[in-house]
Amino acid sequence: MAEVITAVEAADIRFPTSRELDGSDAMNPEPDYSAAYVTIRTSAGEAGYALAFTIGRGNDVQVAAVRALEPLVLGLPVDEVCADLGEFSRRLSWDSQLRWLGPEKGVMHMAAGAVVNAAWDLRARREGKPVWRLLAELSPVELVDLVDFRYLEDALTRDEALEILRAAEPGRAERQADLLARGYPAYTTTPGWLGYTDEKLARLSREAVAEGFTQIKLKVGADLEHDVRRVRLARETVGPDIRIAVDANQTWGVAQAIDWMRQLAPYDPYWIEEPTSPDDILGHAAIRKAVAPIKVATGEHTHNRVMFKQLLQAGAIDILQLDAARVAGVTENIAILLLAAKFGVPVCPHAGGVGLCEMVQHLSMFDYVAVSGTQRDRVIEYVDHLHDHFVDPVRLSGGRYLAPTEPGLGARLKEETLAEYRFPDGPVWRDELPAAESNAGPNAGPDKGVGEQ
Repeated sequence: MAEVITAVEAADIRFPTSRELDGSDAMNPEPDYSAAYVTIRTSAGEAGYALAFTIGRGNDVQVAAVRALEPLVLGLPVDEVCADLGEFSRRLSWDSQLRWLGPEKGVMHMAAGAVVNAAWDLRARREGKPVWRLLAELSPVELVDLVDFRYLEDALTRDEALEILRAAEPGRAERQADLLARGYPAYTTTPGWLGYTDEKLARLSREAVAEGFTQIKLKVGADLEHDVRRVRLARETVGPDIRIAVDANQTWGVAQAIDWMRQLAPYDPYWIEEPTSPDDILGHAAIRKAVAPIKVATGEHTHNRVMFKQLLQAGAIDILQLDAARVAGVTENIAILLLAAKFGVPVCPHAGGVGLCEMVQHLSMFDYVAVSGTQRDRVIEYVDHLHDHFVDPVRLSGGRYLAPTEPGLGARLKEETLAEYRFPDGPVWRDELPAAESNAGPNAGPDKGVGEQ
């Protein structure tokens, strides 16, 4: 009898990071890093793992969105799903009724991404490969067959995508060997959370340089005088040769962003990230023109491949920051990587959070081996939080991500973490019942896997 998918489990997992202001920024002053954690199970006892990342309240809504996909997934033959993950992604993103809640944006699209990523994790585990290597060993035709070119062909055709992949094919083996030997460059946001004291910022910045990082990032946008002091302090601490990126997390309007960055320009910021609304493509283009040579970066809240296409077509960004959990998973991110390659824009993924570093490293490494063929001006974000909760956590050395060697996407949480941090009934949250109640959404309660009663 054919192996089929028998369960799609979704759990509300939250970490009280607001206690130490880890993750704090101008728009999100007290986040509790959270995961709508997904497990796909099969009739043969196999499993795939992934998550959608949120920052606390509303994580229960994200869990409910994952569960709404159950009818589209249960009973599907595993061999067929794994053989055509492009079709599986389209099945979830293009459902005629659930699509009304997007389309291809918001909690439903993130839910689709989590389920799609869990399916990629399942396939990689079955083949005994990390996802980056699984992707990098597919043929150009197999990769292009994964891409949904609807809405993209005015910017990227199937033939152009094939040309990009075929051009990179001759050097794959050498780049894979280089990746395994040296890893992939990283930058760190660990020193830069907005709630940290000046002393903590300076100490963590010194430690980052000592650990081999050549770029750090600071959160900005709440108070101009405060930002000028902090960016000046960081520059004095790390010296002139370390890149300092700054991140406003969408807090400014266009004119305000331009003025604010002119005040920070004397301290040589490398890029300004999310300077305005993530939906304002023309606003990003205006800011980019006004603040050059400071670069403009965005992408962690860019809904889908169509918005990325328009950001690139409009010349609105210098740095494309895809996210492993915002769009419809690995499959849609392949399309985004191909768009970036077509327009010659470096990809520096958004990470941090819960599990984002673990997952997104696979996309950058695949890009290096099989798409762009370069690491020039490319870095993966790194934040030193919560990695100890994962079965296969990221590994860094000398400011570089080491290539994963274990099968899968890296998003599997430890069983003890699932028990401790389940919201609102895990021990971590029971000990803070008033806080848990204040953060609970309307559907909060014990989590059940799909199909449980």
